Amino acid sequence: MADQAPTGLSVSGRVVVLAGGTSAAGRAIARALLASGARVVIVGSHRDKLEAVESALREAQGPEAGVHTELCDLTSEPEVIALAQRVRGRFGRVDGLIHLVGGWRGGGGLAGQSDEDYRALEAGLTALRHSTRAFDADLRASDAGRLAIVSSTAVARPLAGGANYAAVKAASEAWTRAVGQGFAKAARDAGSELSGAAVIFRVKALEGLEEELAASGVALWAQPATDLNESVIPLVVNASQTQ
Repeated sequence: MADQAPTGLSVSGRVVVLAGGTSAAGRAIARALLASGARVVIVGSHRDKLEAVESALREAQGPEAGVHTELCDLTSEPEVIALAQRVRGRFGRVDGLIHLVGGWRGGGGLAGQSDEDYRALEAGLTALRHSTRAFDADLRASDAGRLAIVSSTAVARPLAGGANYAAVKAASEAWTRAVGQGFAKAARDAGSELSGAAVIFRVKALEGLEEELAASGVALWAQPATDLNESVIPLVVNASQTQ
């Protein structure tokens, strides 16, 4: 695909990394980004899933679709640092990071909140910490850097049977807001207008909201960073979607 320069408040020409992008949500976001003229880097830990996603996207979008896949264990800091170097070397810049690494484990009340479940859920937070540190300089250098995560309404109302899950999601939100504060501080220190934004999407359950998430992800580049940074955006299923 021929190189495209980004065009103002638009995702066209942007380079967007999807961390954990082989899920149904990742595929939906990738399709929407590609259809809007972005170049998409899908990162996953299973080669067969990456190959299947890339094949499906090229079949749908055409062989020249701007999709690229990267095999990486996002819980390994050295692997993520190497990933960032590869992406930077291939594309020259990164304008967005959408973090989709997560999962659910819960039930059994507070007594059922095992350390095993917590450690499994914590992998998503670890991946977020590693990827945001590795791509932080790139997002700050972009004239429209965007970070987005998918969180849960459980943060606002945690339940005993989902305490591990809510705690990890709350920590992920705190980390994301800290990234946003870093964007704002860097802009102030440089005496420049804020260009980077960190955004939290909250859902009760992601299933059925994949297309809504995809549209909202693309729209991040249609709005000024000052309107977005450190914001929490709820996503809900419309009545028409349940009929």
